[in-house]
Amino acid sequence: MEIKAEQREKVTVVIPIGEVDTFTASQVADFLGSQLSAGKTRLVADLSQVDYMSSAGLRALLATLKEARHQGGDFRLAAVHDEVEQVLELSGFTGIFQVFPTVEAAVASFGL
Repeated sequence: MEIKAEQREKVTVVIPIGEVDTFTASQVADFLGSQLSAGKTRLVADLSQVDYMSSAGLRALLATLKEARHQGGDFRLAAVHDEVEQVLELSGFTGIFQVFPTVEAAVASFGL
C-alpha cells in the first residue's frame, strides 16, 4: 500500500493506492490521522486507485470523518470505483459521506 498527499488550495487530497483491507486499513488510518494532527482538517480521499475496500477500511474512513468534523473540518470521498461504491452504498456510507465523481468537484465543494 502506498499513500500520497497533495495540497489543492486549502484542501489536502489523500491518495491511497492499492487495496484497503484488514492488513492495510491501519496504515490508511494512521496516515489520515497524521494529516489531521498536522491541522489539515479539510480532507478529500481520492479513491481512484483503490479497487477493494473491506469493513476495516470503512472503519478507518469513518474514524477520520468523525475526527475531521470534531476539529471543525470535513472529509469527503472522490473518484470512487464502482466496486468500492457498491460497498459504500451497501454499508450506508453514501448517506454519511459526501461522495463526488471527481477530485476537482470534491475540492470545489469546500467553497474556498
